[in-house]
Amino acid sequence: MDTNSFEALVVDKQGDDFKIGLQEMKLEDLSQGEVVVRVHYSSLNYKDGLACMANGGIVRSYLHIPGIDLAGTVLSSTDSRFSTDQKVIVTGFGLGVSHSGGFSSIARVPADWVVPLPPALELDEAMMIGTAGLTAALSIERLEYNGLSPQRGTVLVTGATGGVGSFAVALLAARGYQVAASTGKEAEHDYLRSLGASEIISREALNPASRRPLEKQAWAAAVDPVGGSSLAYILASLQYGGSVAVSGLTGGGDLPTTVHPFILRGANLLGIDSVHYPIERRYPLWEQIAVDLKSSGKLNQIGSSRIRLTEIPEYTEKILDGRIRGRIVIEI
Repeated sequence: MDTNSFEALVVDKQGDDFKIGLQEMKLEDLSQGEVVVRVHYSSLNYKDGLACMANGGIVRSYLHIPGIDLAGTVLSSTDSRFSTDQKVIVTGFGLGVSHSGGFSSIARVPADWVVPLPPALELDEAMMIGTAGLTAALSIERLEYNGLSPQRGTVLVTGATGGVGSFAVALLAARGYQVAASTGKEAEHDYLRSLGASEIISREALNPASRRPLEKQAWAAAVDPVGGSSLAYILASLQYGGSVAVSGLTGGGDLPTTVHPFILRGANLLGIDSVHYPIERRYPLWEQIAVDLKSSGKLNQIGSSRIRLTEIPEYTEKILDGRIRGRIVIEI
């Protein structure tokens, strides 16, 4: 492929004037890095939706290529760890935020951000998983490190039809957990049960009109990509010694809680950041995700919509409004 002329989705902002669209780029237009990748697939995440908005608060400087995930083949590398035609994954770090991202036919990235594709996965499957699946897997890893096991009881997953939520339900079920999936979408109950949820909880049930510092003990743990007021209720409803792994704030950034769950029930609030997760620990985690999802058949049940670069603008509103089920894979 000619790296001196390729197509990318570019956002630009000059004063109040914001533009988004396809543009011809050259390798010299990209951020610096040791590895040049022919991008085959990317994916659409909530953060990408913000990057494609005029006032999303994500992009550091313009012109900019969004896309916090990519999967493709190495075109060239000055780092000996990677060779031409090798299949690789890049997620997180500064990709698509402070560094030109994956919504491009060609990407150039630091070698320390690159993960070899696990043998059990295809490139498109890696982007079906993407940052969302990695975040869900990291959430479960942290919960298990803090004592969670299937014998402890039911695990709650909020925002269960979204990317992180869908993967959390599927991965937990594949590992033998009883899963309670929370959603505000009645039409998606069958979908969540197909992923392995044994119980469906309405979004409203996690936001009762009246609250107490401590509620009845209900869940052994929770995976929460939502945050906000429902997180306060979840903390108050954990079993003794339970943990919540929180990775998002689609429900808001405020946490109206008390110290009671922490000092009277030993609750743990675990912050999950997949962006700067150490590179040396990413490959084993990707391998574990591949094993859990492929052996259980859950990956295809989560499913994904396939779109082109030109369709990204119309899908950003949907993902920001919570109108996406599962994953959006972008074919480059």
